[in-house]
Amino acid sequence: MLFRTRRLAAASVAVTAATALVAGCTSGSGSTSGASGDTLTLWTHNAGNSVELDVVKKIIKDFNGSQDKYKVKLQAFPQSDYNNSVVAAASARKLPCLLDVDGPNVANWAWGGYLSPIDVSGSEVPLSDQLASTVGDYKDKLYAFGFYDVSLAFFARKSVLGEHGIRVPTMDKPWTKDEFDAGLAKLKKSGKFEYPLEMGTGGTGEWWSYGYSPQLQSFGGDLIDRDDYKTASGTLDGKNAVEWASWFHSLVANGYMAKKSGADPNKDFLAGKSAIQWDGSWNAAKNAEKLGDDLAIIPPVDFGNGPKIGGASWQWAMSSTCSNKAGAQEWLKFSRQTKYFVDYAKATSTIPATDAAAQQIADYQPGGKFDVLVQFAREYVTVRPATPAYPYISTEFEKAAKDILAGADPKNALGQAAKDIDSNLKTNNYYSN
Repeated sequence: MLFRTRRLAAASVAVTAATALVAGCTSGSGSTSGASGDTLTLWTHNAGNSVELDVVKKIIKDFNGSQDKYKVKLQAFPQSDYNNSVVAAASARKLPCLLDVDGPNVANWAWGGYLSPIDVSGSEVPLSDQLASTVGDYKDKLYAFGFYDVSLAFFARKSVLGEHGIRVPTMDKPWTKDEFDAGLAKLKKSGKFEYPLEMGTGGTGEWWSYGYSPQLQSFGGDLIDRDDYKTASGTLDGKNAVEWASWFHSLVANGYMAKKSGADPNKDFLAGKSAIQWDGSWNAAKNAEKLGDDLAIIPPVDFGNGPKIGGASWQWAMSSTCSNKAGAQEWLKFSRQTKYFVDYAKATSTIPATDAAAQQIADYQPGGKFDVLVQFAREYVTVRPATPAYPYISTEFEKAAKDILAGADPKNALGQAAKDIDSNLKTNNYYSN
């Protein structure tokens, strides 16, 4: 299997760290044989996330105790190092049998030869029961699946909006661009907020594409022409995209939003430093605990082409070099039990990938306080482009968006990003191999 080198939109990691991770894998096949049966190595990005890691450990323990043919062995790494470490391990043919992958990278890892298609037929939970954004397909083959997704939303205090005569929008009637801009103007004029809007502009990496490209798409633009995934020119730098970029910059120019937000935007929102926050569902429980019934969970703005949010979170996959694909797929199938979908959602405050799991969690049941987030995930998701070029596209979009907030000409910044993406596509033969 040919492993192609490609660029990931992830935090940089030193070569020594990547080398250490590769050395930590005992077998190039990700599988070893022993007296107790075949041992399958599993990698996860959750070393710094104990609540999610505990769910992974539970599934492994249950699987290992359910039979004696296979044994799964866990290796957990920091998320900041994980993607680059997988690339290094793939180049050395040292990938484990099982690994997790961020949803938007599935196509790239499949194209690069890191992953093998998987068959989870016969699982307790059919794939058809899952949110579409939690299934990782590439070229009509299944490569990964996830137990949960997250949703973007605006959070605000109902009392603050009411005080300033700003309507609390609903899914039936979301804010329009003009209504949103007018509300921000009122909040700014009140003098109570240095920056009435918090959109996490101090973040880095994938947050920029995940957080802001849905707004670009609501304007009618996109990161790439999805008809054939062969060009960004005319789409990323088209009229609608430039309108988005001009609006995005106006948020800073008008003093509605900081060019670079603080280290903890959610903490600032809860402290009352901002009136409206664009954030993920992962902070919904914390917000509700602090604000109670005063919390408003608000749908995305309709900028002309409907409200949009991003989709796809971490998913599980099997490496192409796994020497025991039957065993790896047995673990994947075993994990697909409703109780584990429930465990993930409860532990991580994320949206369950199935209705059956949601019905077992009070907050996500129909009528529950976070059911609206499930509805957002169903109705508003635009999955990030399922192309092997996506990691490069994401990096170029982040650079252009940051330049635009810093004052760069919107058309020029997006035009340069589109040219660079087109060059990458051409260099890689449009990822057709």
